[in-house]
Amino acid sequence: MRIALFEPDIAGNVGTIIRLSACFEIALDLIEPMGFAYSDRALARAGMDYVDAARVSRHADWAAFRAATAGQRLVLFTTGATTPLARARFEPDDILLFGSESVGVPDHVRDTADLRVRIPIASSMRSLNVAIATGIGLAEALRQTGGWPA
Repeated sequence: MRIALFEPDIAGNVGTIIRLSACFEIALDLIEPMGFAYSDRALARAGMDYVDAARVSRHADWAAFRAATAGQRLVLFTTGATTPLARARFEPDDILLFGSESVGVPDHVRDTADLRVRIPIASSMRSLNVAIATGIGLAEALRQTGGWPA
């Protein structure tokens, strides 16, 4: 299981997800460009001392990420998906992909996903924070695959 963030905008969210990935021993892929410098103080503050424990890979762009992860199933979490989280079926080697906070992912990225998943929320709400959505999606994927750390 891996988490991938497509062109994230907010350093604090990435820091929080770095901490999440370290705590659950899940690799994290950051697909650039990002909306901040990787050395940003907000990232360090949110990631705290977990940054060194996390397995983070940075990819120059979408093509570099896909070349590095060829053959792995890509599960995109998006508000536009028709498959609700409760009906999604995860596999141990899935890559859980989350789009940028401001615009999600472009069509060419969406179209490469093997599965598109929606986390149901109140109809009057637009979306969840990406770090919260990542935690929810990862928890369900780990539950289904028995991937919780020992």
